[in-house]
Amino acid sequence: MQIRLTPSLLAWLRCFEATARCRSFTKAASELCVTQGAVSQQVKHLEGWLQRPLFLRTPRALVPTPEGQWLAVVLRESFQAIEGSLGQLKAAPDDRPTALSCAPSFAMGWLTPRLGDFFRAHPEVGLRVIGEFHALDRERMARDDVAAAVRFDLGDYRDLQATEFLDEWLLPVASPGFLAAHPALRSPADLHGALLLHDTSAWAGAGPYEEWEQWLRHAGAPVPPMGQGHHFNLSQLAVGAALAGQGIAIGRAALVLDDLAAGRLVAPFGRPVRSRASYYFVSEMDPTAHTALVQAWLAAQAARFRLQRDAVLAQWMPAAGR
Repeated sequence: MQIRLTPSLLAWLRCFEATARCRSFTKAASELCVTQGAVSQQVKHLEGWLQRPLFLRTPRALVPTPEGQWLAVVLRESFQAIEGSLGQLKAAPDDRPTALSCAPSFAMGWLTPRLGDFFRAHPEVGLRVIGEFHALDRERMARDDVAAAVRFDLGDYRDLQATEFLDEWLLPVASPGFLAAHPALRSPADLHGALLLHDTSAWAGAGPYEEWEQWLRHAGAPVPPMGQGHHFNLSQLAVGAALAGQGIAIGRAALVLDDLAAGRLVAPFGRPVRSRASYYFVSEMDPTAHTALVQAWLAAQAARFRLQRDAVLAQWMPAAGR
């Protein structure tokens, strides 16, 4: 005889299995979150459909008949097999923090002040920012459990997806006090090596004087002996030295815009230059939903920042954006 598992029959079987396991209509009803009468009625429906009793109803307990005992074992094993299969198929919720490796200068100078917006909008993501600038590859990201990264470089990644979300502009910056103490600095040609502050690790593979050399070539100025200046391994450190009046640094607009707008730094020569490097969002080819949220948020923040940056650079240095 061919039996079709209708919704009604499945409901009867579920109530019977719970009753046989609990040996009580009341306990089965509590487990199934229905009334005791509903469970009893469902079992009676099953017995009527089978045309045989499944329980001996005694004053003290429900005792399965031999047929009822056999059916209870079959159902218990079947339900356990179904639950086990569903558990394997259902994707477990990923409640691990989403780790974002980020170039330290960008993390401190641009990203961190904006993170409150992300945390308010996406509290479920659990974003964790790690400041580091080592080279990335797929194997290293997997080993360190890094979901994505932000890097300032040329975007050349062989086995990862790198998407530019923000371009960068370079311009020399110094404190007002430093410029007041060096009135002879009237044009780029007046620069000499001892005044320069360097980030000697602008990005992986960049030369130690990459940003100053690029800007000086654009300005048509001679390149002074670079080794005479002060050297740092982070752009933020070079800019910090400039804020302290120790020399002139090449500022990245994303990192110095607030200081320029507030007058803590001055761009004595103007002439912003588009950097060869940009900010890239680096991830697996098929990022997770949380990683995609981080990327979309960064892109939106970058779009708003570009409007602000271009307005400030245009006001201070009309050459911006040419």
